[in-house]
Amino acid sequence: MKFKWILSGNLDASAKRACIDLEYKLRPRITKFLLSKFDGDCCADFSCFHFDVDMDNQWIWISNKTPAEHIKKISADFDAEINGRELFSVA
Repeated sequence: MKFKWILSGNLDASAKRACIDLEYKLRPRITKFLLSKFDGDCCADFSCFHFDVDMDNQWIWISNKTPAEHIKKISADFDAEINGRELFSVA
């Protein structure tokens, strides 16, 4: 899976560290979510999934770079399962 980090301003050392810390929290959570939705009927390593992470607004979106059939399958439950203020406590 790939993340696109959306930040206003410069990516200083503090912001970069916050992105790294958040990615370590997001990867297992999203992987677990994807495993619950797909039974081997998508890319095996989830490399076809792309996410936009808005650090300023503290929100994660499924990028339109993700195949449409996968977006359709996960979009209904994604916000409830993945988004949450506790994810952004490192920022």
